[in-house]
Amino acid sequence: MSKGFTSSPRIALLAGAILLSFAGLAVRLVSLHVLDRDVLMKFVVKARRQIIVDNAKRGDIFDAQGRLLATSRTQVVLGVDPQVLRPEDETKWPELARLLGLPLPELRAILTTKTRKVEPRPLAVAGPAAIVLALGANPQEAVRPPAAALAKPEGPLVFNFKPAVPGDEAAVPAAEGGEADDTVLDESADANGYRLIQWAKLSDHVDEATNDKITALGIKGVYGARVFRRAYPHDGLAAHVIGYVNKGGEPATGMEAYADFYLRGRNGWREGERDGRGRELAQFRSREVPRADGYNVKLSLDSNVQSIIEDELAAIVAKYQPLKATIVVSDPRTGFILGLANYPSYNLSDYGKADLAAQRNIAVTDVYDPGSVFKIVAASGALEEHLVTPTSPTFDCSIDRIEYKGLVRRLPREDHDFQRLDVAEIIAHSSNRGAAQLAMALGDQKFYDYARAFGFGQQTGFPLGGEVGGWLKAPKDWDSMSITRMPMGQSVSVTVMQMHQAMGVIASGGLLLRPQIIREISDPSGEIIDHYERPAVVRRVISERTAQTMAQLLMGVASPEGTAPEAAIPNFQVAGKTGTTQKLVDGKYSDRHHVASFVGFFPASRPEIAISVIVDDADAHAPGGVAYGAKIAAPAFKHIGEQLIQYRDIKPVYEPGRSLLVTEGGRR
Repeated sequence: MSKGFTSSPRIALLAGAILLSFAGLAVRLVSLHVLDRDVLMKFVVKARRQIIVDNAKRGDIFDAQGRLLATSRTQVVLGVDPQVLRPEDETKWPELARLLGLPLPELRAILTTKTRKVEPRPLAVAGPAAIVLALGANPQEAVRPPAAALAKPEGPLVFNFKPAVPGDEAAVPAAEGGEADDTVLDESADANGYRLIQWAKLSDHVDEATNDKITALGIKGVYGARVFRRAYPHDGLAAHVIGYVNKGGEPATGMEAYADFYLRGRNGWREGERDGRGRELAQFRSREVPRADGYNVKLSLDSNVQSIIEDELAAIVAKYQPLKATIVVSDPRTGFILGLANYPSYNLSDYGKADLAAQRNIAVTDVYDPGSVFKIVAASGALEEHLVTPTSPTFDCSIDRIEYKGLVRRLPREDHDFQRLDVAEIIAHSSNRGAAQLAMALGDQKFYDYARAFGFGQQTGFPLGGEVGGWLKAPKDWDSMSITRMPMGQSVSVTVMQMHQAMGVIASGGLLLRPQIIREISDPSGEIIDHYERPAVVRRVISERTAQTMAQLLMGVASPEGTAPEAAIPNFQVAGKTGTTQKLVDGKYSDRHHVASFVGFFPASRPEIAISVIVDDADAHAPGGVAYGAKIAAPAFKHIGEQLIQYRDIKPVYEPGRSLLVTEGGRR
């Protein structure tokens, strides 16, 4: 007879098993929540905690008319987690390859490579503004946001991430223009040192439309993150002024580098948790720092003026094939640069293909002997010191030797047979011997002092391009020939910007003005933070009266009797000076290699535009095999000037029959 269900040994056994199970579960819970809690919590925090970066938008660069020169546009950095790819999605790979512009075998290799053998290292994401948080670290210790919106970055911060859903912006936390690592690896490794690849980059420049098509394919494990990338709407326009931001997110040259403190902005970030599928749990956000977008920079540079001079430079290059050339245009009343173009140049949108020579701003980095343009120093100094007037005394320019300080000095040769010339004629005819005698009238030290006062031998202060100071020897280092050669622009080396600034002394009424390029700084809302409109006066070099006299003397250069009638603009007062400089080749001045220049301004009595045209080594294709400033540079000056007269509505001030000559120099 049965003992009944309740007395069965099987019931006792089952009850014992259940009790043991609950006992084991209790032991495990105690182990997890009490004994091993501290160790296990590190893994929980590591798995759930995340720092999500909100990349700041870099500020824009505008020209004087508000036209966009540099901006930031969103692009998608696309990657893949090879660990979660599904076999059924393999048929979609050819379409993915087509959309990415990748060969299918190359794409297949990325998608099917799931491990990599590497040395142990912490997970990190490249990029100058990336936030780095060591696994398990306290974010309050690892991240110290700057107090000011535009504070300089204190150094890269690092963080760990592993998104699992497409579109998670923490996926590739590269800063604007920055490069994310090609792969992100799981920190654990097997016995052979192999780690799982959890993210591999497919492309770092997918546009929004293409990304939408890729998302529509529905390939699990392929996801992207939106980042800001620098764009240059006008490609190579004003390349040496604007500069560029490289793929590492670092400003390399030009205004991008100089104004980086304003343009860069500050990344924001938020700390929170994610669920098992990698989705953010908004309710668990613990800290959030908003991003601060960069400030905008408005330049004095005018895109229309820049286009005019770049077109003229292209015409010079096509016709004469020089080694290099530069054109600078400015407002001589303020010193603000309206245009600056160099040859060779490059495309900002494709800077990777440009060599370093093309990226160099030769207007401030390269020096040359200025030649006859430098004669303005001796003439201005002699007028300022009351040693001469424009018409008296006259100087014998037929002699080839002269006694100076007890020594007989050999004078430089002339291009023409001159007899006696006054100062006006010395300037108009560009007499080398006349310039030397003006410098001798000043004396070594005073001539040197005036050269320094005009800005030679020192940097102009132009903020872009790694400026050099040129070369101007002090009198103690001169040899017996220096006083006869330096006044004609030999034995001295200058930059294009220095020569442009020096001519600006005469155009500005005797003041040396620092070249300026920034007009204003504004925040993202458009509120102006800084505004620059006043001239940056370095010093007074000559009196206003002397400057007026020199301006009128320089008008003789562009007259029919001067050295550069090719620079004359009908009905406008053109003041300027030619230069045809022999280049040093193997330590000697060459008769076959020259630098041609014309530096001037107009209208002479009311200057509104200053233009410098310098063309280096155009002799091979120049008329007669010599690149004269009057034949190469002066016509370019005229062509640019005629266009600027129309564009800027410059009015003529010349009155026929009226003498504009001031016959006395001297300080006020």
